[in-house]
Amino acid sequence: MTKFLISFPASAMDVPAEEMPAVAAASHAVIRAAKAAGVYVFAGGINAGVAPERVAADGGRTGTTYPQTARFDGGFCVLELPSRDAAVQWAARLAAACRCDQELREFHYDPES
Repeated sequence: MTKFLISFPASAMDVPAEEMPAVAAASHAVIRAAKAAGVYVFAGGINAGVAPERVAADGGRTGTTYPQTARFDGGFCVLELPSRDAAVQWAARLAAACRCDQELREFHYDPES
């Protein structure tokens, strides 16, 4: 089966603060359904309170990122699914729960990962 990344940037979720508990409950319900269906791999959100850093091969660290990922935030979910159509269905469920469109990406298959 193929792994899919379903995600959204933090700025896409334009939900009033008083509605966030309902959004959290709805999104957690979708994640529980993915776990029950046996397709769940990982889900979470980037902790905006912790600065990213870049780590070199020698272990050296910098407080910078690649320019392309300087603004990398939001929610992420990885599911292992039998088809892109199945991934679209799960992305639609997450879009409804999170009240924002989701981006769908397919991971390249690597038998070693």
